[in-house]
This record gives sequence, C-alpha cells and structure tokens, in this order.
Amino acid sequence: MSALGTALPTALPEPRTPDPVMAPALRWGVMGTGWIVERFVAAVRAGTRQRVTAIGSRSGDRARAAAQRLGVERTWGSRAELVADPAVDVVYVATGHADHLAGALAALEAGKPVLVEKPLALDAAQGQRIADAARSAGVFCAEALWSSYLPRWDVVRQLLDDGTLGAVSAVDADLGEHFDPGHRVFDSEQHGGPLLDLATYPLALATWVLGEVTAATATGVPHASGVLGQVGAVLQHGEALSSVHTTLLGDTPTTAHVVGERATLRLPGPFYASGDVVLVPAGGSGARPTPVVRREPETGHAGLHWQAAEVARCVDAGLTETPLRSLDASLATLRALDAVQAAVHGVAAQ
Repeated sequence: MSALGTALPTALPEPRTPDPVMAPALRWGVMGTGWIVERFVAAVRAGTRQRVTAIGSRSGDRARAAAQRLGVERTWGSRAELVADPAVDVVYVATGHADHLAGALAALEAGKPVLVEKPLALDAAQGQRIADAARSAGVFCAEALWSSYLPRWDVVRQLLDDGTLGAVSAVDADLGEHFDPGHRVFDSEQHGGPLLDLATYPLALATWVLGEVTAATATGVPHASGVLGQVGAVLQHGEALSSVHTTLLGDTPTTAHVVGERATLRLPGPFYASGDVVLVPAGGSGARPTPVVRREPETGHAGLHWQAAEVARCVDAGLTETPLRSLDASLATLRALDAVQAAVHGVAAQ
C-alpha cells in the first residue's frame, strides 16, 4: 500500500544513529585554531573516544597557543607538517573558507582521511576539485555539515524515506544571527557575508530534500562593511520550491519547514542543531490537526561529536564517503550557493 493510503504515525521514529562512544578511536589532527576548533575538541572529548593529537596552523605561534589552551601535545606550523604527522590518522580542516581547498587537497595527497568544515569549498568548482581528488586517491572525504550527522536529522531522513509526508512541494528555512562589528564575517577579504557562513545550512536542507536547484531568484542588502548583510532567495527544484532567508543583522527564529501533501515537518529553531521534530498532519476545511512531536534536548555545539564518530566508523569500515552527507550532496549545496550568489549580483550562474 502506498504512503497515501496509510495513516500517519502516532509517534515519530527513533534515530538510528549509533552510540558515538562505540565508534573506533582515531587520532585527529586539526588544521586551524579558531572558534569552531575549540568547540569541536570539547565535543569529541565529551562524547566520543576520539583523540585530538595535533594542531596545525600557518603560524606556529598560533598553533602552540591553541594547543596549550586545549591540552593538545603536538603542534605544527604548516599544513604539510600536520598531514605528514604519523600520529595523525584523520585530518579536520577547520581553517577559514578560502583555505578549505588547499587543506583538503594536502590531506588527500598525504593519504589521510579528511573532514572539511562547511562549506566544503568557496564554490562548486573548488568543491569538484576536492571530490575528484578524494575519489582518484580512494581516500575518505566528507564535509563537516554537522546537521547531517545529528540524531534529529536522522528522524527527518526516515520520514522522508518512508514517504510519510507524501509528495513534498516546498522547503522554507531562515537563519539569522547577530555578530559584533569586528567579527570576521564582516571582512570581505575573508569571504564574509551571510552566504558561506549561514546560508549553507538552509540550502543544504533544501537540496537534500528537494534535489538540484533548477532556477533561482535572490536579492541581497549590502552592509556598510562591504559584504552582504542579508539575502533572501526563492529557488526552484523541478516542480518544488524552497525559500531561504539569512542575515547577519540580528537573531531570527532559525526555523525550517518541509511541506508535503499529507503533512508538514516543522523543525523549531535552531533547525540545524539538536532539537524537536514536529509532524503536523495536513488540515483542510479549517481543521486544526494535532501535531506529533519527538522531543530532543537542545545541546548546541556539543553535538559536533556526532560527525567525528561517523567519520571514524566510515574510515574503520574502509568507506571513502559517508552516506549521511555524500560528496555529491555537498556539491549540490555548493551549486545552490553559486546560483544564489549569481542571482544576487544579476549574473548567470557558471
């Protein structure tokens, strides 16, 4: 019997995500010393058996300062030294956006599995270079879009795979945050603005659920710093639509909705992190259907450990990609980012 001929569930499925503590323990080398590194190291130590054994940076002084702050023994003053370290099994590239390509390629050329902070690259062309290098070398590579690895998103995955929503026609998502004026997100030389830092999340959700972007309209509002301050976009995915809003100018609800003919999924904010999943049956005739809710504590960036555990399982199993966030999925999101960027600036996407 088709999904349309069956009743909606009275309870949502439990996530199938394996216990992260049971993932094989790997030795991680971290490329980068910024904000996300501190949270990643804390999360993997608290939630897994993974070990961070080395930190590398283009500045040896920064690497040593970060290592001392985080209690990491080994430091390196270049990416080449880090990826060559025999005490490193897997590399986490957590540098600025512009250095993702070089960091990923360095790890892959050294034969080291690599997890690259989101977005995988500055654009789809760079992302393709990373994917081609990984596949040519037969070395594991994945994007650290941590949402994809969370138990919450596996609940969504099951509902989509089971056809619970019926035909899905739309995704809408918003993500806005307040940033202090001196933050790097306002620095054009560091590829600031809301697209790479924030829009990756809603666009990843939209392309995961609806597939490739086939047309895009978008508008952006400039910020005095020279970067875009906010962007709104409507994207076509075949016969479906997604709407995305992202801003650096203030906090927004950061919610997402996946709209189907039988039901709508609501992901209360922040939709990209741990939290509740709400299934709302389609109403009609003024009815107020009763939602079905799966509650999940909001753990914030403590949830970064889920991606590390998935990488460890894949590497141990000899996989070169993870089914939770394939390189093709990452490339689809980069193509969507390219399309939005092109639409904002009124040029044809490459």
